[in-house]
Amino acid sequence: MRYRAVRSDERLRHGGMAMDEGRPTGVTGGNIFAALPGAAAAEDFATLAARPGVRVERIVSHGHTTPAGTWYDQAWDEWVLVLEGEAAVLVEGEASPRSMRRGDHLFLPRHVRHRVVRTAPDRATVWLAVHFGEPGDP
Repeated sequence: MRYRAVRSDERLRHGGMAMDEGRPTGVTGGNIFAALPGAAAAEDFATLAARPGVRVERIVSHGHTTPAGTWYDQAWDEWVLVLEGEAAVLVEGEASPRSMRRGDHLFLPRHVRHRVVRTAPDRATVWLAVHFGEPGDP
C-alpha cells in the first residue's frame, strides 16, 4: 500500500477526511498547538474527532472564566487535560478550586457541577477535553 502526505487544505476539501489516491482513508491529524487563536472575547472550541459516544476537542482560553453564578451541569462525562497554561476549576461542594497546570487532568462525571474560576490572563491555556456519552452524538 502506498501512502502520501496530505496537506491540511486538501483535507478540508474532502470534508476533513484524508484521501489516498482518491479514496478516503479516515486518517486525520495535525498539531494541537498549530494556529492557536489570540486573545478574544470568547474561548475557542475546536472539535478534533467525534464518533458516536465520544467527542475530543481543543479549548483555548485567555483569562476566560465561567460567568458568575453559572455552573456547568452536563448530562455526559468529561475528562480535561491542561496542555499549556494554567487554570483553576471549582467543583461544587469542594472548599477551594483545584489548581491545574501543564499536565494536570480532571475527570468530571455527568451532573457534577463545576466552573472554571481562573485561566492564565497573560498567555493561552490550552485544554484537551474528551466528552463521553453526549446526547445526540454523531
